[in-house]
Amino acid sequence: MDTHTPPSLAIARLDRLDDPQVRADLESLLTDAVASGASVGFHHPLDPARNTAFWDGVAAALATGHHHLLIARDESGRVIGSVQLALCAKQNGPHRAEVQKLLVLTDQRGRGVARALMEALEDVARGLGRSLLQLDTRAGDYGEPFYSRTGWTRAGLLPAHTLEADGSYHDAVIFYRRL
Repeated sequence: MDTHTPPSLAIARLDRLDDPQVRADLESLLTDAVASGASVGFHHPLDPARNTAFWDGVAAALATGHHHLLIARDESGRVIGSVQLALCAKQNGPHRAEVQKLLVLTDQRGRGVARALMEALEDVARGLGRSLLQLDTRAGDYGEPFYSRTGWTRAGLLPAHTLEADGSYHDAVIFYRRL
């Protein structure tokens, strides 16, 4: 942990999702994110079967070695945040990776959890020889100013990137960071 990590927060890198409590916490975390309007690929209300299938997919991806999951736990051990790193497996991309699904429980936002997760993720990426990270977030969402504040560079805008449950489209902002 560094100076930005709250003292009661523990960040861990998981190689598999075999702990039932961690799995339940992650499913609750995703449900909370979707219910709060986060643009993470799902519509509200999140179908429990989709939630389970998503985490099954993450578990399978972890087994490949090209996908990494970091979690943040509070002092009680409850998972209050997570983020994923997907390594580029293309021959021309061994230096890059994509940040996916930065999630923090709504009642824990503004306490440094997201910043701590991202700093830990960047350390993991560096350790894996990655020098370029990229991500996308919904334009105008709370993620956009967060990434700008934490040193990410805005690369551009993808128009009509996401389709919402109400039929409306939202643009996405692409960010990158050189490590």
